Amino acid sequence: MKDLIKLLVQLQDADSHIIEKKAFMERVPLRIHEVDEPLKQASAELEKMKLKGEALLKKKREKEKSLEELHEKIAKMKARVSDIKTNKEYQAHLKEIESSEKGISGIEEEILVVMEEIDVSRKAQKEKEEKLNAEIRKMEELKKELDVEVRKHEEELSRLKEERAGIVGRLAPEVYNLYMAILRTGSGLAVTRTKNEVCLGCNMNIPPQLFVEIRKREEIIQCPQCRRILYFEEEREEQPAS
Repeated sequence: MKDLIKLLVQLQDADSHIIEKKAFMERVPLRIHEVDEPLKQASAELEKMKLKGEALLKKKREKEKSLEELHEKIAKMKARVSDIKTNKEYQAHLKEIESSEKGISGIEEEILVVMEEIDVSRKAQKEKEEKLNAEIRKMEELKKELDVEVRKHEEELSRLKEERAGIVGRLAPEVYNLYMAILRTGSGLAVTRTKNEVCLGCNMNIPPQLFVEIRKREEIIQCPQCRRILYFEEEREEQPAS
């Protein structure tokens, strides 16, 4: 029976490691998502900034076209001065030229404002791109590290499953079925150690006489509270350094 308890302890140890490895691998997509989602948002924000920059450039080109058209209009108006016959018409013509020239000043000021906005937009876009590229590099490094870890865990899982199969093959079906039933209801813990008359699975006290029987390792004994299979193991005292 002592060998049976030992096998159950080994099986629990293998299953605990298998559960741990599987939990790690299940968390990998979540870890990638936690990093990837902010990157997607940052990329979307950068795209908006680029569109805004393109809109500003378009606005600048439109202003420059309007300015060019106004210059052409003034040139044509000045070319017609010699055709004007009366002083009244001449004065009205000069006012129109003057008004158009004021329009040129207004458009030039608007172009300067747009150019400043373009400059600010470009600087902000460059900073955003640099930060985003740095985060992308971090993301790539994280994926590489996780790939290495996943491969390592897969290899360990394969080894643990093989080890587990060897242990299960040495157990009677009824014992294994009992173990699996407890494992499912015990949150992955079917076999647990006892210490100082306490079950370390649920931290409940164990009756003194039952604790004596557990120490003998002569039969499968379950915790009266959590129903986990109990075992006792002498704690090794650490030897003082010489």
